[in-house]
Amino acid sequence: MTVYHFVGIKGTGMSALAQILHDMNYEVQGSDIEKKVFTEKALEARNIKILPFSKDNIKEGLTIIAGNAYPDTHEEIVEANSLGLPVIRYHRFLGEFLQKYISVGITGVHGKTSTTGLLSHVIQGAEPTSYLIGDGTGSGVPDSKYFTFEACEYRRHFLSYEPDYAIMTNIDFDHPDYFSSIEDVFSAFQEMALQVKKGIIACGDDEQLQQIQAKVPVVYYGFGEDNDFQARNVVKSTDGTSFDVFVRNTFYASFKITSYGDHSVLNALSVIALCHYEGIDVEIIQERLQTFQGVKRRFNEKKIGNQILIDDYAHHPTEINATIDAARQKYPDRDVVAVFQPHTFTRTQSFLEEFAESLQRADYVYLCDIFGSARENVGKLTIDNLLEKIDHSQLIREDETSVLKAHDSAVLVFMGAGDIQKYQEAYENVLV
Repeated sequence: MTVYHFVGIKGTGMSALAQILHDMNYEVQGSDIEKKVFTEKALEARNIKILPFSKDNIKEGLTIIAGNAYPDTHEEIVEANSLGLPVIRYHRFLGEFLQKYISVGITGVHGKTSTTGLLSHVIQGAEPTSYLIGDGTGSGVPDSKYFTFEACEYRRHFLSYEPDYAIMTNIDFDHPDYFSSIEDVFSAFQEMALQVKKGIIACGDDEQLQQIQAKVPVVYYGFGEDNDFQARNVVKSTDGTSFDVFVRNTFYASFKITSYGDHSVLNALSVIALCHYEGIDVEIIQERLQTFQGVKRRFNEKKIGNQILIDDYAHHPTEINATIDAARQKYPDRDVVAVFQPHTFTRTQSFLEEFAESLQRADYVYLCDIFGSARENVGKLTIDNLLEKIDHSQLIREDETSVLKAHDSAVLVFMGAGDIQKYQEAYENVLV
């Protein structure tokens, strides 16, 4: 029997795929750095073996699934090639694997993880569903009808997929270390659209997505009246959001979600449209939307004393806006304090003005040093370049988090795609 060995098993997509294969009774193991990563928990719960990187891990009989973060010169990949073992890149393996099911790829520059999590939760209320979420969560059901998965645009990896359906949440300029412009990002999504086999569910409020061409029907959703699926009569409260859905100007049903902000309504609307297209019972959709618990690192809350601490992956100005909006909807009478760690020098440089503008919407701002990446760990600018553009901001170090105690009864939003969680942990330790 094949043993799958994952090079970089702690990556969010890799961890989720390893969980899926394990659940489907394949033998799975993997290797990675020894530093603790939040994706390990699900692997450990399944007793999946995690080894430190070493060429000695590579033996006859293994099929290697290589994470996209590791080059062909990585010691384990070199050893696998020397032994003549199959070496398959993560996105190529996934592209072949999903062909066995009715597949739904969720893509977009923002919102894909939350939407993948929501769709996976809703659709499995109707039919057996396997899913791969970009927060490191995976579940494999051997007799699945559906396979829902997050399809990442970075380095055009999603062009390895030919899903039955695609949900496209938005097109925005990001990953400036790879994409040269918004037009470059659009061209990637346009190419992806031509690979979809049954239908595309796209946000019609997004100017870029309005221009998408496809060989299959494109169904639009959003707040605007021109959309096929439109949200009307939106009511925002401190315990969630309710709205009516009209399908081509005809009332369909009323829904309530437990999340906050316009972006959450749009995410839910895309899921409702896909489920409607697949003929899933409206009562199942309504019930499942209200029982969704969210995904990791997306508005995860914790109450300590009089303060609310929120952990969020927001690392782009558009996402910061959405997270602050959500915090203000749920906690309208509290100050919102942003604790933000920029992720990569190229992104910080490209969006310096936009970061300043979005962070200004918080009542107070604390900035952490820029978190580099394996690809890029130095840059021309420093955190001071952002600091000087935000009026009510100050630099914060990991050992200085006690200053946050001054914000009694506030909502503290720790945002970033690097290791911002260590700042939150440091602060929680101060509070103990």
